[in-house]
Amino acid sequence: MRITVFRRLMADEFGDIRAATLMTDHVISSLGGRTPEQALAAGVAAKDIWRAVCEELDVPRERR
Repeated sequence: MRITVFRRLMADEFGDIRAATLMTDHVISSLGGRTPEQALAAGVAAKDIWRAVCEELDVPRERR
């Protein structure tokens, strides 16, 4: 998954403002205690981050 696709999915699911906040402020334990933005910077695949976000925030399976 491209990072641009990941960012679009975040915005579509959570809205632009909340997605931006989640990217920089929400620490996810399954990402090694990092925020999604930190995980991207560390080289974690965007699809793995998207899966972690969906799991953490209970995004319904049909929208994952």
